[in-house]
This record gives sequence, structure tokens and C-alpha cells, in this order.
Amino acid sequence: MSSSGAVKKVVIAGGGTAGWVAAAALSKRLQGLVDVVLVESEEIGTVGVGESTIPPVTLFHNLLGIDEQEFMRATDATFKLGISFENWGQVGDRYIHPFGTTGKGSFLADFQHYYLHGLTQGIDAPFGDYCVELQAARAHKFAKPQGQGEAPLLSYAYHLDAGRYARFLRQFSEKLGCVRIEGKINTVTQHTNGDIRSLVLDDGQEVSGDLFIDCTGFRALLIEQTLHAGFERWDHWLPCNKAVVVQTQSAATLPPYTRAMAHDAGWQWKIPLQHRVGNGLVYAADFLSDEAARQRLLDGLETPALMEPRVISYQTGRRKQVWLNNCVAMGLSSGFIEPLESTSIYLFMNSVIRLLRLFPFAGVTPALAAEYNQQSVRELEKIRDFIILHYHQTERRDSPFWDYCRTMTVPDSLAQRIELFRDSALAFQTGDEMFRLESWTHVLLGQRLKPQSYHQLVQQIPPQDLSRHLQQIRDTIGRAVERLPSHREFIAHYCASGLQ
Repeated sequence: MSSSGAVKKVVIAGGGTAGWVAAAALSKRLQGLVDVVLVESEEIGTVGVGESTIPPVTLFHNLLGIDEQEFMRATDATFKLGISFENWGQVGDRYIHPFGTTGKGSFLADFQHYYLHGLTQGIDAPFGDYCVELQAARAHKFAKPQGQGEAPLLSYAYHLDAGRYARFLRQFSEKLGCVRIEGKINTVTQHTNGDIRSLVLDDGQEVSGDLFIDCTGFRALLIEQTLHAGFERWDHWLPCNKAVVVQTQSAATLPPYTRAMAHDAGWQWKIPLQHRVGNGLVYAADFLSDEAARQRLLDGLETPALMEPRVISYQTGRRKQVWLNNCVAMGLSSGFIEPLESTSIYLFMNSVIRLLRLFPFAGVTPALAAEYNQQSVRELEKIRDFIILHYHQTERRDSPFWDYCRTMTVPDSLAQRIELFRDSALAFQTGDEMFRLESWTHVLLGQRLKPQSYHQLVQQIPPQDLSRHLQQIRDTIGRAVERLPSHREFIAHYCASGLQ
């Protein structure tokens, strides 16, 4: 790939959440430096079910100067403190993977070692009792500090309406000068060196640019159909490949967490927005038919459906190159893991932040593309391993699906982490890794992996000191959660959307 000329115009192919996330970030941060154009067609639907996020979304909004209350009102959003996992280790199990920190360890030994040593001393409070986000989630409570000492500083994300979010970001982007062109892409033209030259629309309009961003979803119109980047499949590790989705009327409760409920061929989600609930049933087509999945989803609904269920097919894996020539793939065109830990919108955001950091102002070069690709692969593979962990680390033997997941060979990188925790309760987090040490620890313990030993340094603590330390953490959290208003009450005065 040869160096191209200076990049003065970026063309985004496709809208939806990914397209408008890219447009918003580029329009805001490169204003006056680069022109941003987005091409989308009203005729082409988007997947639009990405309704659950993780905490880095708040950093992205800060980077763009987005007002939280305005955004939440516009997207029917609620707060999210974690994910409730039900029936994953065994049928009947339940644990919450919370955001935020858990307990208080030391420089040489993380908190799980103190917790495990406490169990041997008869201190049998659950691991989740040492996390304020988890306790607030369980109590359906939430608040933000709005004055000194009023509320603990909680780590949180959002549940949101993906369609409304895309419209919110569109308005945000257009105010900053992003130009939206309505039209269906008919042809992609290329320069002699293979770079993309322009998008030709059905009406004959030609949209040329210097750098193209492929947000055309699973079709991958630019990166794959035009540039043939190649795709690495992961379905041998992540066998679920379909989801049936439906929206329902709001429920009596408004929990500040997503529910992820395993069934015998996959899992089901429940995401509470202010005025409705998002529901989906994820499954492996080899183990469950579309009609059976649809019926299972409908049978499990707690409130009436607002639409006909629709089936979405997907392929897990990643594009072999997400930056190829003068095209960068973002969103579903770059690859897909699956919805389990709500990473899709985060990946859209981090992709465009990575592009901003490596932006080819003077022209695309092999070194820039190579660095972008390497960072993307490292990030995606670490998230992939964390998702595989949920399926593989199970004691379920009640169906062929779980037999497959429990006994499958996993990537060496994941196998090593599981063994390390099983042997010595050690978990870790590298600098370029999304999921924190606590995330790994909550899932590993929550799915019944019992470490055979732990760091012996904690044995130096006198038993009464350890007991006092652990009790103090639990008491502090208990008092903080007790003072919090309910999640519904806080939403009502902070960011009520006014939708009916």
C-alpha cells in the first residue's frame, strides 16, 4: 500500500450507531481540519439492538462534551451498574458482574486473596458484599454525587435506545458541520493502486473522499466486498450465531443492571429502559431452531410485546485487516464477538478514538495502518477470551450445547488465565485490556472456579485484624447503599425522558 495524499475529506459509508459515533467524534475533534460526510439510506435497516453499554461510554461522551442529562432524556436511557448472570455455572446460580472496584487489597496481593483467606477463618460473606456497585444494583438503587457526602461515586454505564442514540448523534454531528447524504450505495470505485476513490449512489451521485470508513454492518461493503480484507471465524469458540429480539412494555421494576439468563442453547437478555424493555434470546442454530427460539422468547416475556419478534443472524470473528488501503472498518463490518458483555458500542467508540490518535493527516501510510490493526487485534482478542470464559467455565451438563461449551478447546491465552486462577487465585489486567482484574475475578468465582491456593502473604495478618478489615468494608458499603434513592426515583428527577 503506497502513501496517499493528505486526508482532507472523510467519507463514512453507513449510519446506525457505528456510523454516527464515528461522525460525532470526527466532527467534534477534527473540526476545521477535515470535512466529514456520511452516506446512509433510509431503506436499509440497522441492527439497532445495542442497548447496553459499559463504563468507557462516559469517557467518550466527556471527550465530545455531550451533556449527560440531555443525552439520557433523548435516548430513554437508564443507568447500569453491571450484569446479572443467571444459570451460567449451574441452573439456579446467580451472580452479578459489577462495574467498579471490589474490596481493598494491597500492592502485593489483590483483594480476592484476603477474601479467600477470610473464608478459611469462617468469614463467609459473599464476594459481592465487598462491591458498592453490586450492592446498589441488587437493591435497585442509584445516585450521582450532587453535593459533598451525598452519594458514593459509582462506576456506571447506560441502557439506551440505540435508534434514538443514532438520531441524537446525528443531530450533534450535523450541528458541527457533518454532511449527511441520503442514498443507497450502488458501486464503489477504486484508484489504480487499489485505494477507494468514490461511492456511486443509486441516483448517480458520486461521493469521493480521501479516507473511507466502512460502517455498512455485516455486509462490509467496502472492507470485504471491495477490498477483500478476509475474515477470521471464531464460531468454534463462540457457537451462538443468532438472536431473536423484541421490545416490550415497561415492567414494574427498574433494575440498574442488565439480566443475562442462560438457557439450554444460549442465553436471554433483558434491558430496562425508562419506558420499555429490550429483550433478546441468543442461541446457536445447531442446537435450537428459529421457531423454537421465537416461542421461547415470547413465552418468557414479563410484559406485552410492542412489536413482532425479528431474527438476526451473525458470524463471530474479526476482519483480518480492519484498516486496508484508505479504508477503515468500524462497527459490525470490522468483526463481531457477541452481545454478552455489552461491548459493541464500546468497540465502535474505541475504534474512532484509535483513528483520532493515529489519524493520517499527511496521508495513509503502511506504518499507521499496521499499528491500528495490531492494536485492534489485541483489544478484540482479549475481549473474545473474556466472553468465551462465560461459556466454557460451567458445570452445566443438561444439554448438548453446554456439553460442547464445557469441553471445547479454548485459546491458549484464555487457558493460561484459567489455570493461573485455579492454581493460585491470580488474575491480571494488561494495559491495553478492557476488562479489569475484578471483572475476571467476579466471573471466575461466580461460575464456580474454586482456587486451590492463594497468596500466603495474607496469612501474616492477625485473624481479628482481617475480620475487622472485611467487616469495615461491608459496613461502609451497607451505609452508603442505604442512603441511596431508588433507581426509578433518581431517573425521575434527573433525566426523565417524557416518552409515553
